[in-house]
Amino acid sequence: MSLQSHQYTQDNAERAYLVGVAVRGTLPLLSVEESLEELMLLARTAGLEVVGMASQILHRIDPKTFIGMGKLEELKAETEALGVQTILFDDELSPRHQRELETAFGERYKILDRSALILDIFAMHANTREGSLQVELAQYEYLLPRLTRQWTHLERQTGGGAARGGSGGVGLRGPGEKQLEVDRRDILRRISRLKLDLEDVRAHRSRHRVSRLKAGIPVVSVVGYTNAGKSSLMKAMTGADVYVADQLFATLDPTTRKLGLPGGKEILVSDTVGFIQKLPATLVAAFRATLEEIVQSDLILHVVDSAHPNALQHIEAVEDTLAEIEVPPVPQIVVLNKRDLWETAEVEARFRDLDYDQIVVTSARQKRGIDDLLVAIETTLQKRMTPIDVTLPYQAGELIALMHQRGVIETETHLDKGVHIVGHVPPALVDRLLAAGLHPRKEGA
Repeated sequence: MSLQSHQYTQDNAERAYLVGVAVRGTLPLLSVEESLEELMLLARTAGLEVVGMASQILHRIDPKTFIGMGKLEELKAETEALGVQTILFDDELSPRHQRELETAFGERYKILDRSALILDIFAMHANTREGSLQVELAQYEYLLPRLTRQWTHLERQTGGGAARGGSGGVGLRGPGEKQLEVDRRDILRRISRLKLDLEDVRAHRSRHRVSRLKAGIPVVSVVGYTNAGKSSLMKAMTGADVYVADQLFATLDPTTRKLGLPGGKEILVSDTVGFIQKLPATLVAAFRATLEEIVQSDLILHVVDSAHPNALQHIEAVEDTLAEIEVPPVPQIVVLNKRDLWETAEVEARFRDLDYDQIVVTSARQKRGIDDLLVAIETTLQKRMTPIDVTLPYQAGELIALMHQRGVIETETHLDKGVHIVGHVPPALVDRLLAAGLHPRKEGA
């Protein structure tokens, strides 16, 4: 079908045609039409001008050309008539599919898939060394089995990745001309080097986590589907100067800020990269060091664009990704964001059956519901605290101060041998009490 209701014209933009496939008997999160709409937004984010799209229902994926031969001939005629330069498939193509499609369409067309497009967008938004390393590793691992004649058009590229200021068209940000012309051995060597560099990043993050654990500061991770409003929520809660844009994957590099709760306690709030359905496996693997922040958090804020018609499917996609990175059973608060974009009770009713620790409705843009969210965070974290009944010697002043800062003190009695404290403290402080040779007795013991 030709694209009529969504025409985006950009100066000197590559003209792209989108192709989606549905396989009978499968139950994808989004219908093929909904998924193509999302792919169109991704393409627009990457700077492509989408001039048409087509979909096909198949009994099975063609092992040679992905789509049926009849549909292939239709696409060849339509893309030629529309002056298309890039043909973008909504599912990841195997190396064989890529080769066969390149042969069928000819050298004048660039054949890309959703994974290549997402990697390209990540390369656009990687502003730190860590982000650049992660994206470059994911790109190389994706490109390695696909190093065919598709890269001969790099002769027209000046080289250099997006993280280094280069360009060269959609699908080419990241590794530049020289990197892609070297043999596989050098590419594998580069992949090994990137993995070592990212292990250093992982070790650095691990040391920071140990320091936070010692201090007993709870860590709250903000997750959600791309463009759900995570950065806007971070800004509304903490006042942090974080980049906010109505764009898919506008924020790539994580941001951590300190936040004071209503009761006076402090927490660390960490933003994370947005998730999306069909997220490339290479990208999830490359971002392991960043995503481990979620695994180690005390609480997860799952931000949802509640006004989006596919909000429930977005929630499921995020949950699938959290399961993929093996997040333990951490308390979750669902934040139904963008409340300012809907006014009917029917919309809110869609979320009544969600099974989470708490559900809070917010409008980050209008700063509505933020106080309710902070209270929900505080009460949820307090439920995770461990009840204690312990006497600390007076020389343990640092521990006593931390218990006041991070815990909830119910009674404090000064005795000859020390300070008798009854209350609740984070699990990390219980570990420190045990390490100091003190044995907190739980209430009722």
